[in-house]
Amino acid sequence: MKVYKTNEIKNIALLGNDGSGKTTLTESLLYEAGIIKRRGRITQNNTVSDYFPVEHEYGYSVFSTVYHVEWNGKKLNIIDCPGSDDFVGAALTALNVTDTAILLLKGANGVEVGTQNHFRYTEKLGKPVIFLVNQLDDENCDYDQILDQLTSIYGPKVVPIQYPLTTGPGFNAVIDVLLMKKYSWGPEGGAPTIEDVPAEEMDKAMEMHKALVEAAAEHDETLMEKFFESEALTEDEMREGIRKGLASRGMFPVFCVCAGKDMGVRRLMEFLGNVVPFVDEMPKVFNTRGEEVAPDPNGPTSLFFFKTAMEPHIGEVQYFKVMSGTIHEGADLANADRGSKERMAQLFCCAGANRIKVEELVAGDIGCTVKLKDVKTGNTLNGKDCENRFNFIKYPNAKYSRAIRAVNEQETEKMMNALQKMREEDPTWQIEQSKELKQIIVHGQGEFHLRTLKWRMENNDKIQIVFDEPKIPYRETITKSARADYRHKKQSGGAGQFGEVHLIVEPYYEGMPDPDVYRFGGQEYRINAKSKEEVNLEWGGKLVFINSVVGGAIDTRFMPAILKGIMQRMEQGPLTGCYARDVRVIVYDGKMHPVDSNELSFMLAGRQAFAQAFKEAGPKILEPIYDVEVFVPSDKMGDVMSDLQGRRAMIVGMTSESGYEKLTAKAPLKEMSSYSTALSSLTGGRASFIMKFASYELVPGDVQQKLIAAYASAAED
Repeated sequence: MKVYKTNEIKNIALLGNDGSGKTTLTESLLYEAGIIKRRGRITQNNTVSDYFPVEHEYGYSVFSTVYHVEWNGKKLNIIDCPGSDDFVGAALTALNVTDTAILLLKGANGVEVGTQNHFRYTEKLGKPVIFLVNQLDDENCDYDQILDQLTSIYGPKVVPIQYPLTTGPGFNAVIDVLLMKKYSWGPEGGAPTIEDVPAEEMDKAMEMHKALVEAAAEHDETLMEKFFESEALTEDEMREGIRKGLASRGMFPVFCVCAGKDMGVRRLMEFLGNVVPFVDEMPKVFNTRGEEVAPDPNGPTSLFFFKTAMEPHIGEVQYFKVMSGTIHEGADLANADRGSKERMAQLFCCAGANRIKVEELVAGDIGCTVKLKDVKTGNTLNGKDCENRFNFIKYPNAKYSRAIRAVNEQETEKMMNALQKMREEDPTWQIEQSKELKQIIVHGQGEFHLRTLKWRMENNDKIQIVFDEPKIPYRETITKSARADYRHKKQSGGAGQFGEVHLIVEPYYEGMPDPDVYRFGGQEYRINAKSKEEVNLEWGGKLVFINSVVGGAIDTRFMPAILKGIMQRMEQGPLTGCYARDVRVIVYDGKMHPVDSNELSFMLAGRQAFAQAFKEAGPKILEPIYDVEVFVPSDKMGDVMSDLQGRRAMIVGMTSESGYEKLTAKAPLKEMSSYSTALSSLTGGRASFIMKFASYELVPGDVQQKLIAAYASAAED
């Protein structure tokens, strides 16, 4: 296979809602490029994309598929991404290592929630977008309506390059207003018949052609001057203008295809090869030190590994982008993240489940390799005199969590190993072994995300698993001051144990003044702080520990033991056994014994005194509150608002964004555990949401009583 230069390579992400036809389009692209001899079908489980057993089981894309096509001396690396937002990690990865996005639209549906989500990702990353209307042969397809929809949502930057003569089962021709030609196909698609624009279509075609010429001229001063002079541009000038408009996101071209019948695919590839920006025309990437890394084939060799796939009979296949330099077969590289050495024994160009062996790949190209010793997703491998590291892919927070356990407890370790491998394939998985909750928690993007994990675990790894509702990480705190003392005394022959601690507890907040005087039961306690220690708790909040003991009642050497005892009790609050936080403790008095006092005695005395005081200090339970953003069609706004309010959520804002309404709310984590399923059911899968931790807030009184009663009942059991 030819070695392509950086200025001959284009990297493209193929995005779109579920059912928009990405897998079918992939088959047609590969067939037209001669990579495959016949087009596979999803129903026959023989497509280049969707070749994993779990994808055959569900009929959905679960993983991205990396492949390439060669066309007119150009190499197009394309990553076909899953449409479901549950597998958003694959789409975000693809967008970060490619330069242009094709957003596929289903002819019958137009702009869907998946379209909106993917467009938002391209917006954040500044990636060019081409809209591609597919399935024009669907009887419910209305191209003009889709065009109006796109324009109303994304504005005048939406510029059609083609329009169909008719849609529905009779679709077989488009007018291309860039070339001013009519393309038509026979029943089998493939190579088109190219003719002049029919007379009856000339007025419409010329109007759209002029709009395209004007849009192309806008992004180049020389072209704009020529346009003002003659109101016309040559074909090459228009391509140059469109390329610059694409690169700056100043225009979003609209193309037409019927991928299932292989109509329009060849013309699409011509456009991609001729117009889409090359790798070296796009903004440069920065390494973790903030240094710009240009895709220079003569620069130091640097590879970024963005994807791992567990292939049947092969093991790990590692996908990488050549960020700089040229990689040769047999090259020795250093792993900048793990400090290990690797040899690139084999290099391949990607073609889905197939791989094509090559001897070298240059900057900007995408390839894969096998049998590396110690490379994980997100690692960077460098050649000599190069110290790049890359960390530019940011994944969204998890939206759906479940506790996971193996039916056979002896398979827990095997289950954990399988989970870690899955996380290599999909970094949006988060695996947490919670000491606090005494559960293994799997955090993902939705119910379907976890359902595929369960299927793979049980069918591929032969481990039977169960999902449980995850416990909620509540916190305990206090609302007023309280005082307690405790004497620990034990005598059992020989040296005994003795320690007495008097302390005060009170709620802590940032910036509160140092303690001065307290009154309890008519008695005044004056505080003279000798030392203060602030402990940032690993579960959030603070413990402030003040030593105010005077007259040597307790030796200073016992203070760390008292603090240790208090910390032990903070790890198991008295109300629900959850972590306590935001407490100030003042040890102001106590007693020692010259022989029997030791660290253990004061640790136990401090622990018990703290527990007694905590219970008297108006203890309250705090619950985690999350910021939630819901993107919802306007006709479902009322239903979604009512549902959120039923979940104890507080609506804090409503705005319109790109044709959808955006609801912002604060909601307790307890009420959001199955929200992704409920939202999908409420809106027919047309809404999406994101959530992130905001703060801990007091739970309502009735909820607190239920939690305390449940904890007491469990303790009795």
